[in-house]
Amino acid sequence: MPPQASPLDALPQAIAGAEALDTVAEPVGRAYRSLDAGPVRDALSGRWIGHALHPVLTDVVIGSWTSATVLDVIGGPDGEAAAERLIGVGLAAYVPTALTGGSDWADSEATDDDIRRIGLAHALINVSALALYGGSLAARRRGRAGRGKLLALAGAGVLSAAAFLGGHLSFRLGVGVDQTAFDAGPEDWTPVLDADEVPATGAVAAQAGDTPVLLVRRGEWIAALHDRCTHRGCSLAEGEIEGDAVTCACHGSRFGLGDGAVLRGPATAPQPVLDVRERAGRVEVRER
Repeated sequence: MPPQASPLDALPQAIAGAEALDTVAEPVGRAYRSLDAGPVRDALSGRWIGHALHPVLTDVVIGSWTSATVLDVIGGPDGEAAAERLIGVGLAAYVPTALTGGSDWADSEATDDDIRRIGLAHALINVSALALYGGSLAARRRGRAGRGKLLALAGAGVLSAAAFLGGHLSFRLGVGVDQTAFDAGPEDWTPVLDADEVPATGAVAAQAGDTPVLLVRRGEWIAALHDRCTHRGCSLAEGEIEGDAVTCACHGSRFGLGDGAVLRGPATAPQPVLDVRERAGRVEVRER
């Protein structure tokens, strides 16, 4: 029996086909990508924590607002003050959460229609949740607690829809995940090309079984990295070699040739490094 799709898949499929969303998504994506690789992009992408920052912040927003709604339902009069504070926490965390999510999305949407449109819908639905919880807080502070609770309950429903699309972006479409997570390289020594095919300067791309490999000669030694950038999967061989680092041509991430360390984002995960040896005039590599 063929695998059955979830009935909920109809929602992202419908959004992915909505070309009208491109009129808004494309200029927003360009605005994000106009930010040069550097401290701002590093901060938004989460390079400083070693993985995407957006999921960390979404826990603050979703956790605060959901907890407020739970208190509305079961907390009674004693929970009303705490619910107000929780809504305020979620409102305060919303802007940085949205900015980090936009950064992850913008580097992917330029070449993927599904990501462009579903990501924009995810953002717009979240804005609706923001409006509902903001209205809830305003109503509570005017003494209209019942109205505030109804608005928060509606906000929780809208927030759930946005979270579903966020999960689809991450776990189905791979936004914000390490593009080499399931391919560290061959376990055994694998020949890739003749040693004299590695140029004295620049880089060359090769193939070790199913793994694309970047080879760079550095004097007496050869550096080998996974050629698929951990950020969005671009070929590092198409980038620029500067000293002991390679800069991805797609989004400007920079990695150390010796250890694969992220020297500059928006990449957050280090580049897998492979062991290298020359044997009988051939270059061989294996997973480090």
